[in-house]
Amino acid sequence: MSIPAFDHASPAIASLPVRAWPDPVIDALGHDPRSPYVEKFWLGILGPSTTWLLRLLAAEIEAHPEGFELDLAETAQCLGLSSRGGRHSAFMRALARCCRFDLADSRPDGTLAVRRRVPPLNRRQVLALPPSLADAHRAWQEADLAVPAAEQLRRRCRQLALSLIELGEDRDAVERQLVRWKYNPMVAREATLWATDRSATGLPQPWAATADHGPGPRNGSLAGPRPGAA
Repeated sequence: MSIPAFDHASPAIASLPVRAWPDPVIDALGHDPRSPYVEKFWLGILGPSTTWLLRLLAAEIEAHPEGFELDLAETAQCLGLSSRGGRHSAFMRALARCCRFDLADSRPDGTLAVRRRVPPLNRRQVLALPPSLADAHRAWQEADLAVPAAEQLRRRCRQLALSLIELGEDRDAVERQLVRWKYNPMVAREATLWATDRSATGLPQPWAATADHGPGPRNGSLAGPRPGAA
C-alpha cells in the first residue's frame, strides 16, 4: 500500500507538512508511540523502521503541536534508512506502513496527519503475536482490569475532556459531549473543569511526562469499556 500523495513522487519533493491527527477516543485510550507498550507489542507488527519513525514523529508533534515540515532525506538519514528509490525506498515504505495501520493519513492537500497515540492491539493483532508476547499482553490486560472501574472511568473522562479542549471546543460543548457519551453529569462536569484548568495553566498532558509502564496512573492507558460504558 502506498501513500496516495506520493504515487507520483519525484526527487523534487524534499519535505512533507505534518499535522497532528486528533481523535478524542484514541487520544484517551491509546498509548504514546514511545511507550514500552508500543515497543513491546506493536514492534513485531509494525516493524522496527515504522516504530522508530512513529517515535520520531511523536516527539516532533509534541514539540510543534501546530505542525511542522518533515525533511524527508534528513529524517531517513536520522533513522538509518535509505531514501533512494522514490516511493519504493525503505523510508517511504515505513511511511506507507504508518498509513496502512491507520496511524497516519495522507490528506488530499498533501499533508500527512499523524496520530498522537497508538491504539491498543485488536484481537486479530494479539493472535498474530508469538506465544510469549500474547501471554504478556494477556497479563497486561488482566492487571489493567484490576484498576477499579470508577477510577478508570474518571481518568478516561478527564482525558477525553482534555482532548476535546485541545480540539478547540469550549467548556459547555465539552461537558455536553461527555454526557452524550453516557458519562454521569457530575463526572463530566469535574472532568471538564479539570481539563479546562490544565489547558489554561499550560501543564503537560497526564501521559506526556511519564513512560507507559503498565496499568495505573503512570501510563494514562485505560483499557476497558468504550466511552460512557458505565
